[in-house]
Amino acid sequence: MKRALTVVLLVALIGLAGAGQAQAPQKVVFALNWFAVGDHAAYWVALDRGYYKARGLDVELQNSKGSGDSIAKVDVGRADLGLADAVVVIPRVAQGAKLKIVGAVFDNTPLNIWTRKDTGITKPKDLEGKTLAAPPGDAQRQLFPAFAKLNGVDGSTVKWVTIEPAAKFVALAEKRADAVPDYTTGQPFWEKAVGKDNLVRMPWHQYGFDTYSMSIMASDKTIHERAQVLRDFLAASYLGWRDVMADPKAALEIFKKRVPDIDLALIEPNMMLGLELMRTERYARNGIGWMDRGKMCGTVEFINTYMPDMPRKVGCDEVFTNEFLTKVELPRR
Repeated sequence: MKRALTVVLLVALIGLAGAGQAQAPQKVVFALNWFAVGDHAAYWVALDRGYYKARGLDVELQNSKGSGDSIAKVDVGRADLGLADAVVVIPRVAQGAKLKIVGAVFDNTPLNIWTRKDTGITKPKDLEGKTLAAPPGDAQRQLFPAFAKLNGVDGSTVKWVTIEPAAKFVALAEKRADAVPDYTTGQPFWEKAVGKDNLVRMPWHQYGFDTYSMSIMASDKTIHERAQVLRDFLAASYLGWRDVMADPKAALEIFKKRVPDIDLALIEPNMMLGLELMRTERYARNGIGWMDRGKMCGTVEFINTYMPDMPRKVGCDEVFTNEFLTKVELPRR
């Protein structure tokens, strides 16, 4: 009798141990594309409100030095997922990177070049003979050859200065560079650095470059071996974005609590500019993060056509999938 009871207790203990192991949080490393800015508010909101934890995820957010850096982290396994500009992911896939875009962030592109009025730069052709500054992994530095070709700019006449991400504003303000590529959402930072009256922007979508941009990517390993973790992460992240849209002030309070060093006077307009890129009919119909196949395939074709030194043409289905998205609706205004 005692032996039978012992066996029963042993089996029960093994079962409890197995249940405990099954409920252990799943570690997820998420590589941001930059230091903390308004584009990242949703992930801190999802952390603070327990959306990741409720799905059994232990999420670590890591800063990076541009899309090229975050892509490298995901490709070599230092991160499970990451943020990157779609038009940088595509060439990396052509070069052999094992990853795929699994959700969009901005439905419209924020790609842009900032300059000063005193440079006389008002259109792409004016960039010839000028000095531009950016980190080597910066999305728009890597894409500039395609932008230049599309707009008849002789890219060989443009000089590039390599800088750290945080030095972008200083480079333009102190006239170390004539122009600096950076998202339109960074406008408040640029106004502070250069002066509102001296700042000029060159949005790429106005010059034929309307493509998918900021996106969430995942490694092939995550896609094939941790599919449910991926679904849970995306669902929690887009719930975070829903909350940011529904109550920006509350989101900013959480962001400041989680990242005390941010300057809300700059982060608030930065974040609001990003939200305008997300309030689209596509997202209203299909949910936050959903990607339109026609637009994505057009983005891929654009890179295949205009990006120099592509080792091969990339197929649209190599680059993205909506398979892991759970529909998260836009909040009502």
